[in-house]
Amino acid sequence: MSHALTLGKYSLGMGDRFARQGRAQLAACAKAAARGVTVIPVWNKSNREHVIVGSEPSSVRAEADSAVAALGWNAAYHVDADHINLSTVDRFIAPSDFFTLDVADAIGKPADASSVDAFVQRHGDCGGVFGLTVEKVRAAAVKYLYAVEDAGRIYRRVAEVRGAGAFITEVSMDETDLPQTPDELLVILAAIAAEGIPAQTIAPKFTGRFNKGVDYIGDTAQFEREFNDDIAAIATAVERYGLPANLKLSVHSGSDKFSIYPAIARAMKTTGAGVHLKTAGTTWLEEIIGLAEAGGDGLALAKEVYAEAFSHSAELCAPYASVIDIDTTRLPNPAEVNAWSASDYANALRHDQSCPSFNLHLRQLLHVGYKVAAKMGPRYLDMLTACEESVARNVTENLYARHIERVFLA
Repeated sequence: MSHALTLGKYSLGMGDRFARQGRAQLAACAKAAARGVTVIPVWNKSNREHVIVGSEPSSVRAEADSAVAALGWNAAYHVDADHINLSTVDRFIAPSDFFTLDVADAIGKPADASSVDAFVQRHGDCGGVFGLTVEKVRAAAVKYLYAVEDAGRIYRRVAEVRGAGAFITEVSMDETDLPQTPDELLVILAAIAAEGIPAQTIAPKFTGRFNKGVDYIGDTAQFEREFNDDIAAIATAVERYGLPANLKLSVHSGSDKFSIYPAIARAMKTTGAGVHLKTAGTTWLEEIIGLAEAGGDGLALAKEVYAEAFSHSAELCAPYASVIDIDTTRLPNPAEVNAWSASDYANALRHDQSCPSFNLHLRQLLHVGYKVAAKMGPRYLDMLTACEESVARNVTENLYARHIERVFLA
């Protein structure tokens, strides 16, 4: 399959809840470029985040364009319509050039029996790779074919407006209960090719938990085996089914998964594969750390955000229940937090596992607590401006030292 707009080998999905940290985020990619490694920035924001914050997809494009102009960034960059479906895609089509087609909810819905039969007749055992048989291909088609057809419907909707080749397509199947095995991934990729989707990234569900803003929970050795097997499945699919040669894995909720970064780096080094690492709320957390470290009114506002998040934790956590694990008994009382110094607050929130003050429960709560800041409106945004130096420093350092260096420069 030919495609005009091509995603680079290494790319970083960068979320920014309030569209204020574009320059600080891009500065992290610029530091990597200065070391000879190009990491393509992809600004991503989901429909859910736009609804909560009250923003429009065009704001993400404006932020990206402004940051690129300010820093004189000469490499490619993209704006991702993150986790969209047919009901939400239209508002993203004009400002976006990267579309994450989220079809996880369609997994397991039955495709038309004749479609399954036709797929199996066409593909047989997919060459017997990964121990596939005709029966296993049929079972995978029954489970995933409808979801891939759904992705095709979304893809064609975007192509109708933007034109084929004018955008990058990712297919996302990560927000589901069970991981896809490498043999299932190959069947999925065969279906994606048959559907005519020129996917450049695929986001499978991996073994283990990928909770928001904290480290990976699971067997890192098993993850490494799966990751390498998935790379092999992609290479096979590119060769057999004509998918784009740059097709690569996308790791969702990839921020702060420090324990699997060495495995990802090793896999890229040994196979020559690329990766798309998606981060999101980690930038919002660095904003809060930056406000706290600024002291004075910034620290006071950070404490207020925590108190409100603590008081409304059930409401804030509900939409993210499947991707957070918070022990409420480990959350400090707001009265205790109100007595904290700037360093107390920053040390509790910053993801430094060597720091005895780090509190992963507080971090997860604040990760999903950006709605509190959104309700503050201009008061929060004005404080970001007042504390810009502290905030930007933390945003850049987080993306560069904790993410880019460990994955792409290791």
